[in-house]
Amino acid sequence: MTAANADPLIERTAGHLGVRIFSDRAQAGAAAARAAVAALRAVLAARGEARVVFAAAPSQRETLAGLRAAEGIDWSRVTVFHMDEYIGLPAGAPQRFGRFLREELWDAVRPGAVHVIEPGDDPEAESARYAGLVGSAPIDLVCLGIGDNGHLAFNDPPVADFADPLVVKVVELDEDCRRQQVGDGCFATLAEVPRRAITLTVPTLMAGRTLVATVPGAGKRAALAAALDGPVSESCPASVLRTHPACTLFADLEAYR
Repeated sequence: MTAANADPLIERTAGHLGVRIFSDRAQAGAAAARAAVAALRAVLAARGEARVVFAAAPSQRETLAGLRAAEGIDWSRVTVFHMDEYIGLPAGAPQRFGRFLREELWDAVRPGAVHVIEPGDDPEAESARYAGLVGSAPIDLVCLGIGDNGHLAFNDPPVADFADPLVVKVVELDEDCRRQQVGDGCFATLAEVPRRAITLTVPTLMAGRTLVATVPGAGKRAALAAALDGPVSESCPASVLRTHPACTLFADLEAYR
């Protein structure tokens, strides 16, 4: 058996959440990609088109690589979104999440429609515009991660709302979240990390028909433990994944131990 199709070392559930633990991040990411590909193929076969939301983070690279290499997907029938974006970065900044996803996936597979968050000078107006696009029809698949502080997208613990009435909103980023961006190598110093962002809300993410979460690395250990075994609470936004009827989480041993 190759690393690309290795079986999980640990399989368990946490509430409704299926949990699959692999020996390393390459195996976890490959397995997550297989799950996402299977969901995407099923939707395309059943309905002829699909709408997908992607997270943009280094933790997602292996999953995105698996999607990029997958055969038998007609990406021209797929509409894609991303789940968050910094406010205040220049349009061409390398840290922009839309740019990350273009480089990691979209430019290679050429989706039929690509919807990118462009905060510009009026983030509130952009949030409303993007909410209209995201909310215009159901989301079939969400490929996401978990932040070091347990966030989903940029729903950090201080601003996460499991009953949020908004589809997309402007948020203040907490310091733990901003420090993660430095730790991930996206910014050289904390001072460079923007303090605000636009994010899809927790209910918007949870409304996806199928969720695939990829959570590798020792930096996720505390957040993953809280998400799987702590209370379902906005103090760890990722804990809400345990309530989704069709979510599977893929992690490596470094994140799970």
